[in-house]
Amino acid sequence: MIKRRCSRVGVAWATPAALKRTGLPYSSVPERVETTSPDGVDYGWVMQTTFVITILIGAPLVAAISTTATLPTWTDRAEFAIRVGAPVWLVTSLIVFAYAKRKQTSST
Repeated sequence: MIKRRCSRVGVAWATPAALKRTGLPYSSVPERVETTSPDGVDYGWVMQTTFVITILIGAPLVAAISTTATLPTWTDRAEFAIRVGAPVWLVTSLIVFAYAKRKQTSST
């Protein structure tokens, strides 16, 4: 038996047949998610772009720099990745934010 969460009926879980008996419209398609047009910088875009650029450019950069360091244990490797990766992430995020801010101000 299929049960669906329905707050319209006043119960936590209801079957499709129970929803039909209420006379309320029932659809298995979820309601449309609204879209927004943010004023200012779209921080979601900034975070996603920072993540992708850091993986594409920052990870190979950290790997290349790690060839010059002596990293005998996994702990040393993890600490190195954090020490070098964090500034790479920060610089990338600042550059992406500056780009988004400049793009936003030039288009308005």
